[in-house]
Amino acid sequence: MSTPLTDPSHEDHVVATPIGFREAMALASQWLEEWEQDVLSDEVLSERVGDLVASRDGARGFFVVAMAGEGPLMDRMPEALIQSLRLAGEGVVDLTARNLAMSTAMVVHHERNQDRVAALASQRVSERSRELLRLLEPNLVKLRLETLLAGTRGEGQDVEFLERWGYDDEQREQIAASIEAVAES
Repeated sequence: MSTPLTDPSHEDHVVATPIGFREAMALASQWLEEWEQDVLSDEVLSERVGDLVASRDGARGFFVVAMAGEGPLMDRMPEALIQSLRLAGEGVVDLTARNLAMSTAMVVHHERNQDRVAALASQRVSERSRELLRLLEPNLVKLRLETLLAGTRGEGQDVEFLERWGYDDEQREQIAASIEAVAES
């Protein structure tokens, strides 16, 4: 059974803990829409997202909506949101690194199938993931990306992750290139 958490400064803000993936997606969609309509301030959105990304399913739900959505949040992140995501630590770094790998591999997949629209959508997620990784805690990002990069060479703990999704040599090469691109700029 979930225990509701309330934000004392905003009585209408209730997040059940632990929150499920689908519930997190619904909340994230609602909040991003309210933010885009200037109903929520950067600070309130950031506080709510910080609560949401404190759990794995909450973070997954938020990132599915924010990274893949048409909304502008991930393209012009408020400083308060960047701070909330940085404070979330390893969990957010891990999910963002996995989003980078998966979206990059899907660009290759969609291009092979000549699905330009899907390839562009995956490319957007890859670019947003790369940009977010540049803003998160540098030491955590460096360690996580080194592990993922080793996985693309068939070494370490991410080999299983990459094999589970069936990524081939070309996809792994593109993932490695995306990882290296994080350090550039």
